Amino acid sequence: MPVTHGSSAAAAAPRAPASAGVTLGIACLLVALAIAGTIAGPASAQSTPSDRRPYDDKLMRLSEILGAVHYLRELCGANDGQRWRDTMKELMDSEGSTALRRARLTRSFNNGYRAYSRTYNACSPSAQTAITRFLGEGAEIAETLNKTAP
Repeated sequence: MPVTHGSSAAAAAPRAPASAGVTLGIACLLVALAIAGTIAGPASAQSTPSDRRPYDDKLMRLSEILGAVHYLRELCGANDGQRWRDTMKELMDSEGSTALRRARLTRSFNNGYRAYSRTYNACSPSAQTAITRFLGEGAEIAETLNKTAP
């Protein structure tokens, strides 16, 4: 489901089994995201006049990827539960220093979720490929953020 304040419902429909290869990708992305959690140091906790950071485009793309992966993994029966929403919440807790930033992060996550919910109604090889690509791109963005963010 898209990220909303206080929402935690999960789909209960049976799904196709998840790919074992994707599980490794998830582990890599989670490690990268955990490392990227260090980007929220004291300097980034302070609000800039425009409430923008130099790495915001990458951060918003990462949020969008988390939304897409949340939808697609659930669609393909990965039984991740709320893992991707929870990861997004962690990102918001560390980077959503103002209401405006939180709203932008939420909007990006929801855009990723909704875009793929309109595209895929059933798990397919194309959906599995999208998951794999998103996990790779997300891990790359998280690693880049970890190296370049203040």
